[in-house]
Amino acid sequence: MAASQLYTKFARVWIPDPEEVWKSAELLKDYKPGDKVLLLHLEEGKDLEYRLDPKTKELPHLRNPDILVGENDLTALSYLHEPAVLHNLRVRFIDSKLIYTYCGIVLVAINPYEQLPIYGEDIINAYSGQNMGDMDPHIFAVAEEAYKQMARDERNQSIIVSGESGAGKTVSAKYAMRYFATVSGSASEANVEEKVLASNPIMESIGNAKTTRNDNSSRFGKYIEIGFDKRYRIIGANMRTYLLEKSRVVFQAEEERNYHIFYQLCASAKLPEFKILRLGNANHFHYTKQGGSPVIEGIDDAKEMAHTRQACTLLGISENYQMGIFRILAGILHLGNVGFTSRDSDSCAIPPKHEPLIIFCDLMGVNYEEMCHWLCHRKLATATETYIKPISKLQATNARDALAKHIYAKLFNWIVDHVNQALHSAVKQHSFIGVLDIYGFETFEINSFEQFCINYANEKLQQQFNLHVFKLEQEEYMKEQIPWTLIDFYDNQPCINLIESKLGILDLLDEECKMPKGTDDTWAQKLYNTHLNKCALFEKPRLSNKAFIIQHFADKVEYQCEGFLEKNKDTVFEEQIKVLKSSKFKMLPELFQDDEKAISPTSATSSGRTPLTRIPAKPTKGRPGQTAKEHKKTVGHQFRNSLHLLMETLNATTPHYVRCIKPNDFKFPFTFDEKRAVQQLRACGVLETIRISAAGFPSRWTYQEFFSRYRVLMKQKDVLSDRKQTCKNVLENLIPDKDKYQFGKTKIFFRAGQVAYLEKLRADKLRAACIRIQKTIRGWLQRKKYLRMRKAAITVQRYVRGYQARCYAKFLRRTKAATIIQKYWRMYVVHRKYKSKRSATIVLQSYLRGYLARNRYRKILRDHKAVIIQKWVRGWLARIHYKRSLHAIIYLQCCLRRMLAKRELKKLKIEARSVERYKKLHIGMENKIMQLQRKVDEQNKDYKCLMEKLTNLEGVYNSETEKLRSDLVRLQLSEEEAKIATGRVLSLQEEVAKLRKDLEQTRSEKKSIEERADRYKQETEQVVSTLKEENTLLKQEKEALNLLIVEQAKEMTETMEKKLVEETKQLELDLNDERLRYQNLLNEFSRLEERYDDLKEEMTVMLNVPKPGHKRTDSTHSSNESEYTFSTEIGETEDIPLRTEEPSEKKVPLDMSLFLKLQKRVTELEQEKQVMQDELDRKEEQVLRSKAKEEERPQIRGAELEYESLKRQELESENKKLKNELNELRKALSEKSAPEVTAPGAPAYRVLMEQLTSVSEELDVRKEEVLILRSQLVSQKEAIQPKNTMTDATVLLEDVQKMKDKGEIAQAYIGLKETNRSSAMDYHELNEDGELWLVYEGLKQANRLLESQLQSQKRSYENEAEALRGEIQSLKEENNRQQQLLAQNLQLPPEARIEASLQHEITRLTNENLDLMEQLEKQDKTVRKLKKQLKVFAKKIGELEVGQMENISPGQIIDEPIRPVNIPRKEKDFQGMLEYKKEDEQKLVKNLILELKPRGVAVNLIPGLPAYILFMCVRHADYLNDDQKVRSLLTSTINSIKKVLKKRGDDFETVSFWLSNTCRFLHCLKQYSGEEGFMKHNTSRQNEHCLTNFDLAEYRQVLSDLAIQIYQQLVRVLENILQPMIVSGMLEHETIQGVSGVKPTGLRKRTSSIADEGTYTLDSILRQLSSFHSVMCQHGMDPELIKQVAKQMFYIVGAITLNNLLLRKDMCSWSKGMQIRYNVSQLEEWLRDKNLMNSGAKETLEPLIQAAQLLQVKKKTDDDAEAICSMCNALTTAQIVKVLNLYTPVNEFEERVSVSFIRTIQMRLRDRKDSPQLLMDAKHIFPVTFPFNPSSLALETIQIPASLGLGFISRV
Repeated sequence: MAASQLYTKFARVWIPDPEEVWKSAELLKDYKPGDKVLLLHLEEGKDLEYRLDPKTKELPHLRNPDILVGENDLTALSYLHEPAVLHNLRVRFIDSKLIYTYCGIVLVAINPYEQLPIYGEDIINAYSGQNMGDMDPHIFAVAEEAYKQMARDERNQSIIVSGESGAGKTVSAKYAMRYFATVSGSASEANVEEKVLASNPIMESIGNAKTTRNDNSSRFGKYIEIGFDKRYRIIGANMRTYLLEKSRVVFQAEEERNYHIFYQLCASAKLPEFKILRLGNANHFHYTKQGGSPVIEGIDDAKEMAHTRQACTLLGISENYQMGIFRILAGILHLGNVGFTSRDSDSCAIPPKHEPLIIFCDLMGVNYEEMCHWLCHRKLATATETYIKPISKLQATNARDALAKHIYAKLFNWIVDHVNQALHSAVKQHSFIGVLDIYGFETFEINSFEQFCINYANEKLQQQFNLHVFKLEQEEYMKEQIPWTLIDFYDNQPCINLIESKLGILDLLDEECKMPKGTDDTWAQKLYNTHLNKCALFEKPRLSNKAFIIQHFADKVEYQCEGFLEKNKDTVFEEQIKVLKSSKFKMLPELFQDDEKAISPTSATSSGRTPLTRIPAKPTKGRPGQTAKEHKKTVGHQFRNSLHLLMETLNATTPHYVRCIKPNDFKFPFTFDEKRAVQQLRACGVLETIRISAAGFPSRWTYQEFFSRYRVLMKQKDVLSDRKQTCKNVLENLIPDKDKYQFGKTKIFFRAGQVAYLEKLRADKLRAACIRIQKTIRGWLQRKKYLRMRKAAITVQRYVRGYQARCYAKFLRRTKAATIIQKYWRMYVVHRKYKSKRSATIVLQSYLRGYLARNRYRKILRDHKAVIIQKWVRGWLARIHYKRSLHAIIYLQCCLRRMLAKRELKKLKIEARSVERYKKLHIGMENKIMQLQRKVDEQNKDYKCLMEKLTNLEGVYNSETEKLRSDLVRLQLSEEEAKIATGRVLSLQEEVAKLRKDLEQTRSEKKSIEERADRYKQETEQVVSTLKEENTLLKQEKEALNLLIVEQAKEMTETMEKKLVEETKQLELDLNDERLRYQNLLNEFSRLEERYDDLKEEMTVMLNVPKPGHKRTDSTHSSNESEYTFSTEIGETEDIPLRTEEPSEKKVPLDMSLFLKLQKRVTELEQEKQVMQDELDRKEEQVLRSKAKEEERPQIRGAELEYESLKRQELESENKKLKNELNELRKALSEKSAPEVTAPGAPAYRVLMEQLTSVSEELDVRKEEVLILRSQLVSQKEAIQPKNTMTDATVLLEDVQKMKDKGEIAQAYIGLKETNRSSAMDYHELNEDGELWLVYEGLKQANRLLESQLQSQKRSYENEAEALRGEIQSLKEENNRQQQLLAQNLQLPPEARIEASLQHEITRLTNENLDLMEQLEKQDKTVRKLKKQLKVFAKKIGELEVGQMENISPGQIIDEPIRPVNIPRKEKDFQGMLEYKKEDEQKLVKNLILELKPRGVAVNLIPGLPAYILFMCVRHADYLNDDQKVRSLLTSTINSIKKVLKKRGDDFETVSFWLSNTCRFLHCLKQYSGEEGFMKHNTSRQNEHCLTNFDLAEYRQVLSDLAIQIYQQLVRVLENILQPMIVSGMLEHETIQGVSGVKPTGLRKRTSSIADEGTYTLDSILRQLSSFHSVMCQHGMDPELIKQVAKQMFYIVGAITLNNLLLRKDMCSWSKGMQIRYNVSQLEEWLRDKNLMNSGAKETLEPLIQAAQLLQVKKKTDDDAEAICSMCNALTTAQIVKVLNLYTPVNEFEERVSVSFIRTIQMRLRDRKDSPQLLMDAKHIFPVTFPFNPSSLALETIQIPASLGLGFISRV
């Protein structure tokens, strides 16, 4: 493309700037070839003449279009150069708060210096399984890519994290390891992932320190290999460290610190266990106070110390070793305080009894005199003799510091080795992912040996990086079959050769170290002689002879030669090491056990003496025959070897690069310094990547994406069916230069700048189309305006003319009206005269008629009252006579009945002794039933009469109330009129009196009175006017007060209503939270149960070897099963409980209470054993002295049966206790808030597990011994054996006591059975007359009776107390309500008070009526209950009559318990029950549950048929009153359903089928339970089928819990099915074609929005939802449950879609918002089609809808911000801000969201209290409920298909 076409007017360019590095400008005129000056307009408003370089004539860099700014991948930019990269990073970091950006294969991470909420587990789950380009850049995306490639390519991976100090390398590496630990998990239960993460705090404490650039700078490099097994789960890790900065131990620069561990120790010095270290404040020690900054702001060193110790414990470093480490570290601090005093220039001494040295020697366990001596002296050896030489004070100080550094380095290596041992796995490693946290390129004012090694390592890594980038580019071109042209890239091999080749810098340094008098100056001269002017990369500073300059790939670095030799040798005095090796402190010699005496590489000096022998800091083991040279390896040599090993490892893996950038040197959050950023971008190779990409074809499009984006540039005739050919034809027309692009197999490759040109053409085409649209719209608007104006003018004319006509018509009407008024006035005058005469006549008539009527009324009233008096007197006399007669009659009846009752009593006593009594009693009960029935009928009649009376009373009461109200109103009016009339009369009387006095005075003083009268009249008028004004004001105030009262009442009412609504909502939320918590606990319980079953199966396979000893019989198993029906996770195996728990003890965290209980139990068993042993000895003596004759008994069976019985009882009791303890343990585990204490990897956990194992073994031994002793006791007590037999038995018992192994005890028991041939008698006869057994039984019965009475009294007391508390609470509420009502009534006016009291009376009567109705209902229930009991009693009596034997006397019948006998009855019709034999139960469960397939036989069944069949079987067992059968069937059913779901739990149809049947089974148990609440909708026939003998409420709860578990499993299944579809269908698929175009992308793969054949669409989601719905409907699932499933499905869709939207910048655009809203509307339409709109599913999509609306609304003004805040109430503040930050225009016509607008949103939302979490919890499951849904299907009509194979069951 010609420059004249690109550098046109208004084109934007980048020009260099000394402050901002690059500055943006705009061309003011077109550039023409040959121009030397460009006229530019800067962004700050200035104009500038930019002169081009006359030599190169290079034009300034062009700026990318705005739509490409802020891209996720820098390679997506059309113009690839330094200013474009810098600007893109700045916009993302400052404006969008995005710290991660891709640059091809590199992830650029900018340190925000602020904690961001983007590393939670929800973010990890969101990135797990995603392609790298599908989500926004993140360290988790790189980690996922490495993990995925490892699994896919079967190749090891490496993540290389580099950058300056403070750029965030360590944090990035830590998050990468956390991702692997979270996603992969561990292969064992040893929590390897926790150990891997726990290594971070340890290594940070001993290897990190505060520097001027970073508060937590890593002062060493490390490479961590995380190992995986074949299933790609973490099995272990290994760490390699590089170049620890040892000099920091003894010296720190200003504002820096030593390693963190020293300050952590000082901060924890007050701990009791640290008193021995004798530490204090960090400022007291020379090694920690030099930097002058002992505290880091915001860091608590004491807490960090606790974290470090916890991590050490987790990694298996014991407390002793930890204290050893702390002793050594404290010794180093005290060693730094050791001071020296000079004796002369060549010698020094330590003050006597120097306290720091004493403490150091005590901590290290070394001799004080020896250490004091060798700190001030050195040993010199010659060929013939050895002598000791003192050293100067400076040399002693250096030797002390060297010793401290050496000890710390050894301790560092020791800790690393132990960490690696803890992370080592015995499982074979299949693959690994390495994380390299290596120092970045460093350059300081003074650069020494450390910086040289660091930059050398970075040179090697940069070379590897360049080769890898070049290789990837070449592979891409070859895959697409693009002609490959060699790309020139920077090769830093010459620099590497300068450092490491023969006669290189390192080689010369090692050689100089071997020289006897080698110094830094001589080494510098050798460097100048060897490389100066011979190597272009080596230079000499002008003003220094002790420094050299190397041109690295990043920059020139000047190194000072001083200290190079000493640091490379890294020596320490040998005698000091020997003193440490002789330490009494065991751990210290371990640090130096690998050290060997190193021979000095120097030769003899001229004086014949050799210098001091030095010991290397990092020596290597050598063979005995090696030379001295081979023994000595310098630091540089070791570092070079380890670096080569690292490069070999990296070259054998697939590398992934993370480049960390430090945005500023002041650690300010989100502050971007362009100069510093450019330096680091150049140093880390990002710009080199850009340059390599720009040299080729950086922009790459698939043909479909290109067609979709640039379809607007094509004409209709250009569009062909072949997309590839279409793109070729269009490009040939648009870009004539064919070198600017290449066509690959699947992509089009563009040179740099071509995409920007195509975007310019596209924008011009769209702009022209917009202008045409605007032109047409504006013309249409002007025409509409003209038509409106014309219509308005016509309307005005019409109205004016109409007004004139109306005025004339008005004149005519007024004239006619005047005539009519005259006529009516004259008529009115005459009519008024007539009316006055008429009214006078009527008044006279009314008074006369009233007088006559009153006289007649008085006479009638007197007659009526006389009649009433006569009536009451006569009635009173009659009643007196009646009562006297009635009393006499009743007395006679009582006497007669008493006599008859006595006779009847005698007969009944006689009849009571006969058998016929029961028959008559039966007859009497039938009579009683009839009487009760009649009584019920009478009560119903009375109830109806009461209801009618109540209705009549209410009617009368209402009429009376209305009448009283009308009378009250009338009386009030008359009272007011009377008051007014009274006031008038009084005033008139006063006026008359005054007038009389005035008339008398008038005669004497006429004139004066007239004057006073006038004056009085005036004053009166004034007073009247004043009173009228006051009256008016009072009326206004009254009205205002009334309005205020009304408003206040209204406000109070509204406030109370709001409070009520809020409280109701809060209660609903609390209920849902509690239900959710319960269901989550249930889910966790089911998970643990499955885990337990798996472990039990594994242990069964592992321990499938017959053990000696006793095993339980079937009867024991059945009894346990019936007693613990619901403990299916424990009761399935009937071995000894402690053996059952052994395999799970590694799985389940141990509770301390269980351990203490087991210890207590062991103690009790030991005591019991001792008591039994004593009793056995005593009984043996009695038996030996006994001379009674021996009775014949069975020879073998007796002792065996006794042993079996006793052992069974003992094991049953133990089983019960241990089951209860296990349940308590599970409960405790579910309530634990700190699981890390008892985590399976914790040391406390392992200690407790070992103790539990030993206690379990001891408990088994004790139990076996007790059982043997008990059985032997019974045999010895009852058997009188021959003397020799008893002697043998006694010897055998003594041997048994000495045995400890279970096998030995079992063999001893077998021998005992063979010896004791004579059986024992019944153990009820412990002595001759059996008194002991009777007493024991009596005590047991008494204890049971007392315990039952105590429990019943306790329950009754608790119930009574609860009832009283409820009554007190209700009385308090009633009292408060009455007080409030009274207070309100007192504030009301009298009229309203009367009305309120009437209303209160009505309410009271209504409540009393309701109470009476409740009492009546309770009586009805009591009657029904009595009837049911009578039926049961009648049935039992009938069975008793049939089963009675003739020879049994009545006394025996009364004394002995009667067992009910099942009498078979012949049913005329089917009763809705199914009968099966007990042995067919497993067959029933197998055919009906285990082998029933929903897609097979179950498709043609009626919905819920298995549930109906199971319930009918339960009904039959209930009919037989067989509790064992009911429990067994229900237990087998529940366990079988669990097995089916465990086996086929990933099949939606299976889970849905059994969820439907479980709910139907639950509804059947409720519907036919006989409870009133569940029988409302039953038919009479269904009520007859209710259960009669058993209350299965507990089983209903178990089934409800099972249904909850199945529901949660159903949700997980549909989530697994839907999850792959959601993002593709809801976000990526372009449902509305052409709305959104595809933006240019980088090298990273991005999911295309164009639907391919293999991608999911919205229709795929809708089809899947319809499939789910049809399956659930086919299985007959409850409609309410289907609604809940639909709500959960829509929540999953909305949550996953929103989460991906929040993590994908390319999806946050206006057009994508339209796509989302259309997709949501399609989902809502699906809900309407399925009649699920009221399910709450639509509300779950509200956050997604609001996010889509947020993408589409205006985002400019404050009004827009207010509208957004009110609209997005379902989104959190973090989500709103995230969407606004991610909003990206797809076209140039869209505008970005300004930073100021986002800040305005944040200010408006700062008071909103919502969750800070960014992503929605996609795993959240709403609490499910199962509303009761009775079935109308009659049980007797159900037919069982033959396909089920249930021919063995019969209908009853």
